[in-house]
Amino acid sequence: MAKPVVVVTGVSGNLGSRLLPLLGSFSVIGVDVSPPRTDSELQFESLDLGQESSTRVLYELLRDTNPFAVVHLAFVIDPVRTGVLDVDRMWQINVAGTARVMEAVTEANRTAEEGIKQFIFPSSVSAYGSDLAAPATEDSPLAAHTLPYAIHKKESDEVVQQRCTALRGCSVYILRPHIFAGATVQNYLMGAFRGTPNGTGKRAETMRSQGKRLPCMLPRGQKYLDNKIQFVHVDDMARLIRHILQREPETQRLTVLNVAGRGEPLTFARCIEMAHAKLIRVPGKWAMRQVLSFLWKQKISAIPPEALPYMTGEYTMNTDRLRRFLGPEYEHVLHYTITDAFADSFKPATN
Repeated sequence: MAKPVVVVTGVSGNLGSRLLPLLGSFSVIGVDVSPPRTDSELQFESLDLGQESSTRVLYELLRDTNPFAVVHLAFVIDPVRTGVLDVDRMWQINVAGTARVMEAVTEANRTAEEGIKQFIFPSSVSAYGSDLAAPATEDSPLAAHTLPYAIHKKESDEVVQQRCTALRGCSVYILRPHIFAGATVQNYLMGAFRGTPNGTGKRAETMRSQGKRLPCMLPRGQKYLDNKIQFVHVDDMARLIRHILQREPETQRLTVLNVAGRGEPLTFARCIEMAHAKLIRVPGKWAMRQVLSFLWKQKISAIPPEALPYMTGEYTMNTDRLRRFLGPEYEHVLHYTITDAFADSFKPATN
């Protein structure tokens, strides 16, 4: 019996590379600009979703391969690491690219007998904004601002919500994970706690070669140390996607789930302690932004100054719906507590 086909966009990213080994019961078609480094079996298709012509190419791929599901992971998170520094180009890949994928799925389901049954899109906690009065539920307003990545996640999330009804018999899942953690993960906040000089300049290169760390930085005031934060291990996120692929599609058209590791949030103070990081306090947010801007312009740090609100605010999520959704499988899917996921980020990366 032939394996069901799953199309994974952004297959070469970190989450894609962690997901691939879990999809042995599926026939995987990976879509990305460059092929992934993997030993997993897959059919790879090179495609730039930032190009308008990609809609037609992807539609033809879906039409010809008749997949059971599409997992849309393609998204520019870190402009320095990806080399996509132009915000308009980022938007074309992130927001317009999401719309193009949904349009291709819509067209494929319009003509296919069976059609695509599942569409899975990882949004982000950052879509809710950076300073929440209470833990966000899935019905909380999306209020991302300042940081292009966060704004693009919000806009893409809204694209999926608006277009899900046109997918004809396809169950749509929007997953809103908190900050990814784990030894293989590279993102703004993990970089801040690790102190890695991830810029592309010569000074950053020298600092990395010498094993030097940048200090953590926060404005003065106890509230910044007391701010709470959640994490989800990237491998748990991959397990959640596999779990969804293996269960029967939902009867409802749209399922939205906040995703974070098990257990209580950490404070920023505890994160700094666990990271064995040096902490520098600056007079206020304005001063912190000036330092971030300097490190960014000097190409020492890959943390854009626009990330400031997400480094000084508190934004946690209520994940009761996820617990109900997974039921008895909750701990089988989410292996890591928030604390353990963060701690794993400081271990050497393994395949």
